[in-house]
Amino acid sequence: MTLKKFPFLLPILLLIALVSCKNEPTVQVKTVDKQAIIDSTINAFQKTLLEQQIDSVFKKYHFNGSIAVFKDTLPLYRKQSGYSDFKNKTKIDSSTIFAIGSVSKQFTAVLVLLQMEQGKLNLTDKVSTYLKEFQIKEYENITIHQLLNHTSGLNLMGGKLMFKSGSDFFYSNDGFNALGKIVEKVSGKSYDDNVMELFKKAGIPHSSTGDIFKGTYFASAYLGTSGKFQEVPNMPKRLGGKDIGIPAGGILSTIQDLHTWNNALYGGKILKPETLQKFMGKSAERHHAVFGKMGYAYGIMVNIGKPNSYFHSGYVKGSPSLNIYYPDTKTSVIILSNIADEEKGKGSIFKPHIEVKKITDHLENTITQLTSAH
Repeated sequence: MTLKKFPFLLPILLLIALVSCKNEPTVQVKTVDKQAIIDSTINAFQKTLLEQQIDSVFKKYHFNGSIAVFKDTLPLYRKQSGYSDFKNKTKIDSSTIFAIGSVSKQFTAVLVLLQMEQGKLNLTDKVSTYLKEFQIKEYENITIHQLLNHTSGLNLMGGKLMFKSGSDFFYSNDGFNALGKIVEKVSGKSYDDNVMELFKKAGIPHSSTGDIFKGTYFASAYLGTSGKFQEVPNMPKRLGGKDIGIPAGGILSTIQDLHTWNNALYGGKILKPETLQKFMGKSAERHHAVFGKMGYAYGIMVNIGKPNSYFHSGYVKGSPSLNIYYPDTKTSVIILSNIADEEKGKGSIFKPHIEVKKITDHLENTITQLTSAH
């Protein structure tokens, strides 16, 4: 932490020093909640910093989408800009529903773990026990655990394994779509029915899947720029096709729903404590083309080093997204968009997301240092 980066940290440090002073007055007139003063001051500092720095990201990249930061239930930052429908100039607002791409994977992982809690499967079970397409020599030893953390060696169904199952990491959408089929097999219900029940349990009423969505607030997806754009056809129905698949990347959600989901999931309202630890536990390593080296758990990425965070990016044509949760401060950072200039590549598409993550990572480290020191 450095005062050069955050010059207005000095007043906060001085305030903490003052309210932390152990010298008590001879006559105590009124009890002062020192911690409440510190917390409110830090929150005000965070709000000011986020507004300055994330606003600049919107401006720098002409960002078309929505970004929000919540500390538990407290909104620290929220802004949306641009259009959910470019042709009709419909503005993005707090009700806008976005395709979240691979952020969907954590929902599928949780559904699998819920089936495990009911005794309907074990994570060490071979997938071939449940799915006929895995009953071939090439796939016969792949386990549910290996599909959950992308260590099965599977790339595309029917193809050769990339490596011996369990020995390395290779990101596979087909692996997560297979997990969706397992959920259907052991539960006797469709994936959509299972995930809608999960949404109800989590208290996220505006989330759906590409297969069953019937609302009116969906953000159409576009390729190109706001000045020269092309709408991605057949959205959101195309998310259920074989190229993507609902369990791997076909969920639709809102800023508010993802924030509520983070609080419910990591707050222990969805999974039992020991199951949540399995979900969050780093069991593989991923070298992400955009975000770099990280740990991988079950449908969720884990930051290596500080700050402690769980996150996942998502991308389906025209819809880049990022969902981050910092457990130490119960802070959610959610970035949703509905346009991408694919000609510039993924690195360029995710520049706003990377920049916001750097801002919130640095802020999280700073706040953690401040609060742990006092």
